Order: sequence, then structure tokens, then C-alpha cells
Amino acid sequence: MKSVLVAHPTANAYVRQTLHALREADILAEFWTGVAYPAHRPWYEPLIPGGLRAQLRRRRFEPNLAPVTHTHPWMEARRLWAARQGRQDLVRHEVGRFSVDNVFRDFDERLVKRLRQPHSIDAVYLGEDFASQTFAEAERQGLRRFYDLPIGYWRAAHEVYREEAELQPAWAATLEGMKDSPAKLARKEEELARAEVVFVASTFTRNTLALAPECNAQVVTAPYGGPPAIREDQLRPRDPREPFRVLFVGSLGQRKGTSYLLDAMDRLGPGFELTLVGRRPAVECPPLDLAVQRHRWIETLPHAGVLEEMARAHVLVFPSLFEGFGLVILEAMSRGLPVITTMQTAGPDVITDGEDGFIVPVRDPDAIANCVQGLAADPPRWEAVRRAALSTANRRTWDLYHRVTRETVGGVGGEGQG
Repeated sequence: MKSVLVAHPTANAYVRQTLHALREADILAEFWTGVAYPAHRPWYEPLIPGGLRAQLRRRRFEPNLAPVTHTHPWMEARRLWAARQGRQDLVRHEVGRFSVDNVFRDFDERLVKRLRQPHSIDAVYLGEDFASQTFAEAERQGLRRFYDLPIGYWRAAHEVYREEAELQPAWAATLEGMKDSPAKLARKEEELARAEVVFVASTFTRNTLALAPECNAQVVTAPYGGPPAIREDQLRPRDPREPFRVLFVGSLGQRKGTSYLLDAMDRLGPGFELTLVGRRPAVECPPLDLAVQRHRWIETLPHAGVLEEMARAHVLVFPSLFEGFGLVILEAMSRGLPVITTMQTAGPDVITDGEDGFIVPVRDPDAIANCVQGLAADPPRWEAVRRAALSTANRRTWDLYHRVTRETVGGVGGEGQG
């Protein structure tokens, strides 16, 4: 493999690591995204409003990517503008003119136009919901097709969501995945059917593909990594006079198991403090309204701010019902923060239960409360778990992800395949 086109409309953390891996292997030909902040042109900054400037800074890329970076910004820029203006009519799921779905479909169409121009590309590396048309064109041209599946397969997700909507009807509106139209689900199937290699980040995601009737691709597990871990001497001591601080980071919908964390906090009573970091879905959900008033809620933070919250907390609870990986797990462990999570995340791939964190059943507030209570009541054990978490984080870097990606896309083969 000599020449790969990588594309993603928003380019999150794992996409950046993919770019790093392929750039390192000297096989990255082009990178396409929506908005790329012009960090090499600092005179732009005073012209951009402060709040928008902070948001756009998250779209900065490494300077060495500038020669291969191409943007298709108009739809994504309008989506960001509409969201900041509170124009829910413009960003509403699928139907909003500048919804994520329409941004992704427009991006897919733009990539097709690129492939129909002269090029020397051998392969495309795309992600879920913006690959169906591009994969069809790539297949017609005989290009290799690599596909990133960042979360479990949709049929498996719908089984969980349907059950959850019956168990927790007050939270059902926050299950965004249940709102996908038949046309969108059909595009997901087309993407999987045309993919030659599917990258997943966890055993849980890999296992959900057993329900995919049209997936005949090679499935490769490339586990994500965490940020550089702090040193042991940087761990903050626990002040016994302070409340035991419980932290949650993620979108405040029921896919993340939010109601079960709130129920666990009710069982714990006084002496415990919950901080929720994440955006709430733009839907009516009375128990969530109450929760963000009752507990400390931070709607959004830059990545450095999230890591700082993790450094001051005593435990992270991530009770997700359906997750592709859960980067917050390793981020928390890199700050020496014990993590309580479920089997339906990458937790079992990362955590040794009871040693450097805890794996609890989904939908079990009693198990969550018991773990939190046990750590709070036993400071030496809490200290041992946090140090073990830090040790694990030191080993769980992005190096394996880079190597598996390079070797798989480069055609060498490598660990994690099969």
C-alpha cells in the first residue's frame, strides 16, 4: 500500500492517531475533513469571537499534516454556527438542514467527486455514516476500502435501546440511536457490505458484529490509548474532611447509563459529591432536568479541563450500556483515578477487576454504590487502586494502535487482526 486517503468530517482523537500512524509509515496521501483551524495563520484569531475560537481550536492538526490536508467546511461550519445559536430546528437529528447526518451525507458526496478526479490513491480509510457512496465509487475503481466502526453494530445497539426504553421510559427520549431512519440504517449496511477491513477498538464492539448479516470483511481490533500518565508523586492526596468526589464524563443520555449513576448517588447519601461533565440531549427529560440542578454540572470543557477534573476527583463512574471503547476510562486512569465501568465498554479489555478498577453489571446502581462506598470507606485500598490504575495507564499508550493500523493498512499484517 503506497497511497491512502483518510477522511473524517470532524476528526476526533482516534482519527488523529490514525493520521499519525499512516504519516509515520509514509503512506498518507490525503486527509479530508470539514473544518481545519488555521493554526499557522495566527492573525486570524482576533477576527473570531472568543467562544467560537475556543471551539475551532479543537480542529487544529499537527503542522506536518498541512501539505496533505483538504477541507470541505461549509456544511460543518454552518452546523457549528447553528448549534451555538441554539437553532435546534437546523441541527435536529437527520431532518435539520445542518444536522450531523446532512453534514456527513454532503461530505460523502464531496469525497466521491474527489475520487472522480485524477489521483494516484490506492485506498480509502473512512468511518461510519459517511462512507456508503465513496465506498461504492472506490469499489468501482478497484481501491481498497478500510472502515472504522467507532461504536458497536446498530442492530445490537437497538436490542439494548428497546429494552432500556421499556425499563426507563422517562429516559427513552435521550436514546438518540433509536431515531435513525430506515434509509440511514440501510446506508450503514451498505458501508459494512462494501468494506474490506473493519477496524474496531474493543472486544465488545467486535462481538456486536456477529449480528451483521452483510459483513464479510476482515475485522481488526486496534485498541485506543490514553494520554501520557502523570507521575506518582503528582497524585493529589485525599483530604478526609472533603466529600468523596464522584465524576462522570460523557453525554448525559441513557446510552451512557446516566440514570443508574443517579440512582447509585441516591443510595450513597451525604458525604458524596457528584460532578457531571457533558452535554445533555436537546430533548425533554424531567429526571435529567432535576439531576443537572441537583448535582454539579459542567456542560463542556476543553480536554485539559477534563483531565484537571479527573485529577481532583476520587472515582470515575462510567456505567455505559453500549460503548465502542470509552476513552474517558484511560484518560481517568492516566490521572490516577479509579474507574467503575461495565462489561459493555472497553473496560474488560483494560481493567483487572478489583485491582486497577472495577467492572460492574449494566443497570446495577447497587453495584455502583457498593464500589464507591467501599473505596470511600477504605482509604488504603483506594490508594492502592489508584496507583495500580496509573501503572496500567502507563502501559496503555497509543503505540499498539499505531502499529496495528500501520501494519494492516500497509498490508504487512499484524497483532490484533482476525
